[in-house]
Amino acid sequence: MAFFVDQLGRSIELLHSPQRIVSVVPSQTELLFDLGVNDKVVGITKFCVHPLDWYRTKTRIGGTKQLDLNKIKEFAPDLIIANKEENVREQIEELAKDFPVWISDVDNLDSALSMIRGIGKITSRELQAKEIIHQIQLRFSQIPIINVQPRTCYLIWKDPFMTVGADTFINDMLKCAGFQNVFENQIRYPELSFDHLKTANCDVILLSSEPYPFKEKHARELQSFLPNTKIILVDGEMFSWYGSRLIKAPAYFQQLQNQILSLKNARGS
Repeated sequence: MAFFVDQLGRSIELLHSPQRIVSVVPSQTELLFDLGVNDKVVGITKFCVHPLDWYRTKTRIGGTKQLDLNKIKEFAPDLIIANKEENVREQIEELAKDFPVWISDVDNLDSALSMIRGIGKITSRELQAKEIIHQIQLRFSQIPIINVQPRTCYLIWKDPFMTVGADTFINDMLKCAGFQNVFENQIRYPELSFDHLKTANCDVILLSSEPYPFKEKHARELQSFLPNTKIILVDGEMFSWYGSRLIKAPAYFQQLQNQILSLKNARGS
């Protein structure tokens, strides 16, 4: 018997190393794969698209906010891995009545690394977690420093437009990537109008691929409204997935920096 403490400070009791794990968070599902617990994960959500092999072969137990509780209970999992923000509290509390549930709470890089360490410990993959954390820290330390950070708005939704405030993981990734979030004086996910975007005096607007799938047509629409602002489509997973995908994020951020610099030089501004 062993006790583990999740990121909400809840104590989780396990009789043995988990053999039937259900993951209800995409970025943490990918982490479990990279930790090497393939045969132990029995259920994932329909949004757990990485790795592709798991997406095709593992049983899907609904969406992150619409879990199929009956299907999960049929697995009789000895561990469920969830997240405070991505999952619905009432559903997780219902599952926690019968099964051990480890809940993450991630809003910056440090808490993401703590999450990786915690899941590595509870799945008996501490060495693998340590190596993943080392690679993430090493690569983030190599992101070039931008002397003048572009004034940036990161959009996650349309109709209405929604952006990210100071208390979000995406905001921390923007800072790590060398961007100044013009709405960091707000919290959570504030709604915006066209007028808000116009008066914010942004150098750059980043259109995320998730949760709203922004496309080129949306970029063109905004560009016509804001001709002097750089409008760029970005991979939302690189800014919002807080598991082992963080290993890939720094290279992507540097590529994005170079893209913005090229646009700036092309426009002569």
